[in-house]
Amino acid sequence: MKISILGLGFVGLTTGLGFAKKGFKTYGFDVNEERLNKLKNFVIPFHEPHLKEVLEETHDKTFFLGEAFETAIKESDAIFLCVGTPEKSDGSADLTYLLGAIDQVLAVDTGKFQVLITKSTVPPSTVSTEVIPHVNSILKDKPNRKVGFASNPEFLREGYCWEDFIQPDRVVIGVEDESSKTILDAIYRPFNAPIHYVNYNTAEYIKYLSNTLLSTMISYANEMSMIAGAIGDIQVKKAFQILHEDKRWYGNPAGMKSYVYPGCGYGGYCLPKDTSALVKISEKNGFSPEILKANLKTNQDIKPFLVDQIEKRASKNEAIGILGLSFKPDSDDVRITPPKEVIEILLQRGFETIYAYDPIAIDEFKTHYPTLKIEYIDDLEKIVELSDHLVLLTGWKEFKDNKSLLEKKTVFDYRYAL
Repeated sequence: MKISILGLGFVGLTTGLGFAKKGFKTYGFDVNEERLNKLKNFVIPFHEPHLKEVLEETHDKTFFLGEAFETAIKESDAIFLCVGTPEKSDGSADLTYLLGAIDQVLAVDTGKFQVLITKSTVPPSTVSTEVIPHVNSILKDKPNRKVGFASNPEFLREGYCWEDFIQPDRVVIGVEDESSKTILDAIYRPFNAPIHYVNYNTAEYIKYLSNTLLSTMISYANEMSMIAGAIGDIQVKKAFQILHEDKRWYGNPAGMKSYVYPGCGYGGYCLPKDTSALVKISEKNGFSPEILKANLKTNQDIKPFLVDQIEKRASKNEAIGILGLSFKPDSDDVRITPPKEVIEILLQRGFETIYAYDPIAIDEFKTHYPTLKIEYIDDLEKIVELSDHLVLLTGWKEFKDNKSLLEKKTVFDYRYAL
């Protein structure tokens, strides 16, 4: 298995040296001659621990910087595109360097099947709507040139690139053909890490899911510090340090990751009330917390968005079965519970028959919302039998354990529980 790396910045150099360290014959290329010459003299042109030692160890043994481009491409099974995708003035990603690198690769004629792997960070849908059409437009006149595609996002932290690459917590590969998958499987198997095969869009999306979560948490923390400044007399550093002692960060009893998961919105007594109250006291003190206000808006917007999906597939005269009434599993708390709002919107939209089931919260729900014109069912099998469509709104274990029963009908799983 032979590999070419196009672009030798943080990502490309680490990737190339990582594969070389695992014994793959790897060719490295960069359009920046100054950078290339430094590397040939074992000078790493940026600060990144361990790379110099690995470069010295693998140079001209498994990692090659002086090979002719055409020769290397003809030999390669996998070509990793690690070039820059900078931000345009309008905020979109500039794919000029990526598509230019592909042009260089395809200018080399070979009868060998090879996979073009986008390692650079690109927006979801780039491979499917930009890369593949671009390649196909070139190959229409080259019927013997056979290529596959993959998206393989990187999760490397500057300063820890080597550790993150050589001992990955997971490998994400977007691939949609078996020939490409076989090559990538052979390349990544020696890393002994979980390999997740998904489609192109999902692989690209996962990278942005990660980065935007990090950026949002940073901006959230900064906005909270501004709220503290507006209110005054708050020990910001101490407050955050104590926040970090919450055992949910460490997974006992409920890991913080359970909050970073989509659903139908948050409910209960505390989260909606406290978020609203902090917005109001902040505004009273002269600061408008836009992230928290957007937080509240998104929590409202998700419910009609989900009902829109139901309307696309269900007729108004069909029976809708609501699975779950409490705002979270293992609780009978129905205060400000998302299922109540979803049911109200369904009724407003004209759905005539709505059944509802919850393992323990039916009585509480009836008490809190006596005017809702729905029928309560006290048995899971019965509501499945009566309903044309099921809408899962609380992630009860009972629902997960009866997946095969539920999937006898169309299930709108809005807790991603199944």
